[in-house]
Amino acid sequence: MYKKILVAVDGSDISRKTLHVAVEEAKAWGSDLTVVYVLETGMFEDIPADQKMEYIRNLFEQQGNNVFEYAEDLGKEAGVKVDTIFKEGHAGIEIIHAAEETGADLIVIGSHGRSDIEQILLGSVSAHVVRHSTVSTLVVRV
Repeated sequence: MYKKILVAVDGSDISRKTLHVAVEEAKAWGSDLTVVYVLETGMFEDIPADQKMEYIRNLFEQQGNNVFEYAEDLGKEAGVKVDTIFKEGHAGIEIIHAAEETGADLIVIGSHGRSDIEQILLGSVSAHVVRHSTVSTLVVRV
């Protein structure tokens, strides 16, 4: 039923659990899996660029690369083809764009992100995706 699955990750323990669910879904359906990590640049827009901000940005990029390596290893173990996409911008919008770009027919996303504080400050990414996506969305409660 699902040929292309997109899973959104942010490096948290919650997103790792979501990734496991996505890999199992891809294995069950014989689907390709694309993992998307979005560097939420909205947090940095009003802050002048300096060495500290560049350092923080590099840390987030490295976190994304670490998640990609983990996803690729997990996929290899399960016999699932895994592709990765790194995006910058508003997470909800970029996840939907990634689904459109890859032709995904299922989005898998965690019920919440890194922390409850981020959810209050940034809004719920999963709620945005569910509300605005044109394809089925599986919200993993963890």
